[in-house]
Amino acid sequence: MIPADYEYTCVERFLRYVKYDTQSDENSETFPSTEKQKILGADLVKELQGMGLSDAEMDEYGYVMATIPANTDKANVPVIGFIAHMDTSPDVTGENVKPVLHENYDGKDIVLPADNSIVITVADNPVLADKSGETIITADGTTLLGADNKAGIAEIFDAAHFLLTHPEVKHGTVRICITPDEEVGQGTKYFDVPKFGAKYAYTVDGEQLGSIENETFCADSLTVEFEGVSIHPGFAKDKLVNSVKIAARFIEKLPKDTLSPETTEKKEGYVHPHGISGGIEKTSIKFLLRAFTAEELREQEAFIRRLVDETLGEFPAGSAEITVQESYRNMRYVLDEHPQVLEMAEEAMKRIGIMPEIGSIRGGTDGARLSYMGLPCPNIFAGEHSFHSKREWASVQDMHKAVQTIVTIASLYEEKA
Repeated sequence: MIPADYEYTCVERFLRYVKYDTQSDENSETFPSTEKQKILGADLVKELQGMGLSDAEMDEYGYVMATIPANTDKANVPVIGFIAHMDTSPDVTGENVKPVLHENYDGKDIVLPADNSIVITVADNPVLADKSGETIITADGTTLLGADNKAGIAEIFDAAHFLLTHPEVKHGTVRICITPDEEVGQGTKYFDVPKFGAKYAYTVDGEQLGSIENETFCADSLTVEFEGVSIHPGFAKDKLVNSVKIAARFIEKLPKDTLSPETTEKKEGYVHPHGISGGIEKTSIKFLLRAFTAEELREQEAFIRRLVDETLGEFPAGSAEITVQESYRNMRYVLDEHPQVLEMAEEAMKRIGIMPEIGSIRGGTDGARLSYMGLPCPNIFAGEHSFHSKREWASVQDMHKAVQTIVTIASLYEEKA
């Protein structure tokens, strides 16, 4: 589909994008959570307009949208979309990123130049064993790289550039959206599905070459607030009930070998305390509940409630309040009703010589919420690895394959219409 002599633009774009500091902020009360995301967004709009996409715009919330017009006479080609996010994780600094290209990679551990203690090992990244001879992009060891998800942006934009400069490749209307705040779970908060106008979409935010992810966790946030009895410690005998100690006792009761991120994998869910705050009178513990079925999620909630009751049995003067907030649900429930969305991605990859692998994400994507908002949206690979860390990396050759996949998906919908 893409000729061998095509000069890809995704790497050049990517190396520019990662130099924008676009970290989101989970403690912010604004949207987007950081205004600096809009700096990249505004420049992305200019870039799209420079390609000839005159409707490219960024709205007040920081969503960048644009349309690649159809170039086919077929009237029944569905509008499809490709989506990536501009923000990077709050977990590791994304300021002053210095990308490093490791050309003709030798298959060995990669020591990052600015901090030799930061090593990308083959043992921790077994996929690297297949990348000998390729060009690997990393940061210098002082920041994350930002391949999650600026690789996806660069690949979508390169695919748009190809389609616009190769009119012989027929396609229907293609919509592009770059979202803010995905990393803090708010990427679809103000996403206007009717305005986007696509029947199906793909987030380009996956890891391994060939991956198609049609399944995510079901996710809830749960907060337990323990309440004790506060009194001056000098007069506290038989009166004071310390909520910090209640919370500590409760946390001690959590399983040591199961139900936690550090002890689970594959389709195993977890109960993850990720924040605690408070004092003598009140102490709050924040949990992430994750499971691949809604039924298992309810079992986790019931388990927490049992542990709370058991703990309060030891502190009869204490009390607790539990609140649960739904985050997202497994997108497979929706995607199973639209099998053609996965079938198109599978066939596209096979046509360009990739063996597709359908799997699940131990996490969430914008596509999970979008699927429930009426836009079926699996996740396809962008070639980003070890994200949210200073050991993040991407392969140039995988990025090229992602561009080919996007172009081929777009053309397949036209071909089969």
